[in-house]
Amino acid sequence: MDRRTEPNRSAIYATTLVAFLAIAGIAVVDPILPAIGEAIGVTAWQVELLFTAYISVMAVGMIPATLASGRFGFKPVLITGVSVVGVAAILASFSNDIVQLSVLRGVWGLGNAMFFATAMVVLVNLANDREWVVGLFETALGLGFAVGPLLGGLLGEVSWRLPFFVCGVFMVLALAVAARRLREPATRQAPVRVGEIFSTYRKPAFVTLCVVTAAYNFVFFVVLGYTPLFLHLDVVPLGLAFTGWGLGLAAGILLVGHRLAHRIGAVQTVGVAVVGLLVCMVLFATSSGTAESLAVLVLSGLFMGLANANLTDLALGLGSGDRRVATGAFNLVRWGAAAPAPIISGKLAEHGLALPFWVGFGVLGVGVLVYLAFAHVMAAGYGERVLWSRWNRAAAGAERAPEEPVGEAY
Repeated sequence: MDRRTEPNRSAIYATTLVAFLAIAGIAVVDPILPAIGEAIGVTAWQVELLFTAYISVMAVGMIPATLASGRFGFKPVLITGVSVVGVAAILASFSNDIVQLSVLRGVWGLGNAMFFATAMVVLVNLANDREWVVGLFETALGLGFAVGPLLGGLLGEVSWRLPFFVCGVFMVLALAVAARRLREPATRQAPVRVGEIFSTYRKPAFVTLCVVTAAYNFVFFVVLGYTPLFLHLDVVPLGLAFTGWGLGLAAGILLVGHRLAHRIGAVQTVGVAVVGLLVCMVLFATSSGTAESLAVLVLSGLFMGLANANLTDLALGLGSGDRRVATGAFNLVRWGAAAPAPIISGKLAEHGLALPFWVGFGVLGVGVLVYLAFAHVMAAGYGERVLWSRWNRAAAGAERAPEEPVGEAY
């Protein structure tokens, strides 16, 4: 589709820029996790509270944020979310202990829930080409994950507090963009009821997607939350390492994810992603040195990019016809499953540095088994086919073939 036919390009690009700044603000924290632990004297699992508090509140906050967007409109909720993140980030830069930091990260997560519950729905409702805006949004997230760690590493070399403060500045910029450029969709939608969100879980195809996504997102935050501690690198090298991971993520979204989906389908592309990430968990757990771990980190980013390029689109296609309901139900599972991953990883690391990756392998292994058993259900709901369902039909046809003459005799 010719992008010139998009009447709301300015608002779409503005929303995407806000998404980029929001993710870059999250990712600046990654390289400074070890430095925070050393500076305020806490253990690995305690420093992982910064991720778990953030993700937990974000997951729970998706529901009220979705309800609020139906009552007050998308733009006010989104702008409020960006403002909350900015205030929490700036206050976090003045914190002195892990409790203060964790509480402020929780507030930060609430602000991001307001943003993520509304941003994708705004984009999809403003655009004529849904696939384009989903790809644009996921690409912005990938680039944010690439740029954020680089800034976090460089700024964290000065002080672990500086990345938090700069994140707050990012949000002020995002607020300025949002206030000037964001637009409400032309058609005002009816308020969302809580029952509508939970009724989405009655759809077998959507439930299958949620189970696979839950396992995947758990592992996503094992990598994002625990690997900075596992690598034992200084702040700047750690920032560069996660910049490489972010570039792999962006490449998986922008260069490979949608193209592969056009060739083999979105459902089978997600299958490639989760199986590839499963292999990465084994490679992480058995890596013999830093160089190998860094290579696996970038490779895992690529597979995560393949997944991220298609999961949101699948959720919109398999969930409720109301995109607010679909994204609310999907994000509740997506982030809720991710919340325990960092703190579990921190506790497991006390018993073995590779143990979090083996547990991640087990969790994702369950997701892969569910995928293999029920991917055909997702594919049917999305208008696709998976290869092994064709094999099953061929085998069933071969088994019925000898019986056909018997049927004719009757």
